[in-house]
Amino acid sequence: MHIRIHVAIFIHRLAAALPAALLAALVVGAAPARAERIKDLAQVQGVRTNQLVGYGLVVGLDRSGDQTSQAPFTIQSLNNMLAQLGVTVPTNVIPQLNNVAAVAVHAVMPAFVKPGQTIDVTVNSIANARSLRGGSLLVTALHGLDGQIYAVAQGNLIVSGFGVEGGDGSKLIVNVPSSGRIPNGATVERAVPTQLGQGDSIVLNLNEADFTTATRLVASVNQTVGPDVASIVDGGSVRVRAPIDITQRVAFISTLENLQVDPAAAPARVIINSRTGTVVISSHVVVTPAAVSHGSLSVTIKEDQSVSQPEPFSQGQTTVVRNSTINVDEGSKRMFVFKPGVDLDQIVRAVNQIGAAPSDLVAILEALKEAGALQAELVVI
Repeated sequence: MHIRIHVAIFIHRLAAALPAALLAALVVGAAPARAERIKDLAQVQGVRTNQLVGYGLVVGLDRSGDQTSQAPFTIQSLNNMLAQLGVTVPTNVIPQLNNVAAVAVHAVMPAFVKPGQTIDVTVNSIANARSLRGGSLLVTALHGLDGQIYAVAQGNLIVSGFGVEGGDGSKLIVNVPSSGRIPNGATVERAVPTQLGQGDSIVLNLNEADFTTATRLVASVNQTVGPDVASIVDGGSVRVRAPIDITQRVAFISTLENLQVDPAAAPARVIINSRTGTVVISSHVVVTPAAVSHGSLSVTIKEDQSVSQPEPFSQGQTTVVRNSTINVDEGSKRMFVFKPGVDLDQIVRAVNQIGAAPSDLVAILEALKEAGALQAELVVI
């Protein structure tokens, strides 16, 4: 016989003793599925962001830039830039600068952005600069994976972190001073072509592939728009016939993304964060009847030293006597049984009453999974 845990989502960090009121608040009854918009469940194929990256120089730093003796590429980049501006630096002169830093610049180019629009950029030091605070990024070309230039970045950095250093070598660093952002710091020079206006149909890719959700999405579209308009490609994609005219197609997509769909219930999973001890139990988790015994053996050794003093005129010697005391504790209340009809509240109380720590709970769940009593996917992150 199975024991079904009726919860929507349960998040619990197990402590040594959990108040009953808080424990009761953590147990949430199963709620009926709520309809969601197609906009929140799927994305139109071809409508996507694009990553851009570039290499540049940040100048104007307050003696917190690269140590050029250890970062020769910074000097090389500076000389190349000066040469392009008509300034020739003698080859036998090696500038010793500490107000310049070599940086990597990256940005995300949204879909449908056009030339002349601006996007945010992030700037990160790639050498040994201590801080980029107060610096300015010089003109930097941002490339796509195809090698083409899609945007040009330049501007003053906003750095949230800072660092101070004393004469004795002590220092204090808050956040990350070697990284900064430039809001609207890049101007788009080239648009990325999209596939939105191509073909006689569009494809909706589900954020989470699921055959049930895909089937319900097709049924919702066909019921609202017309029969045989939508068809299933696979468990993660749905093809929808759309108008050829781009104006009508955009309006059609606007209608589609606001349709309501009841998504399928999430798979039965138990998520364990081994670093923080957080445990997440999703709905539809099934536990078969099982008896769990969990205990720990604690051995305590205590040593006391005393002085043995001989009686007068006995010609004995004063000695130090060691007294050892050994205690063995196997623990108590380490046995509990999962019976038919047990709900989540009782399961958590049973585990909590034995004083299990987060690591103990992880061990119990792993043992239940190996024994076949936990009918759910166990995921450790």
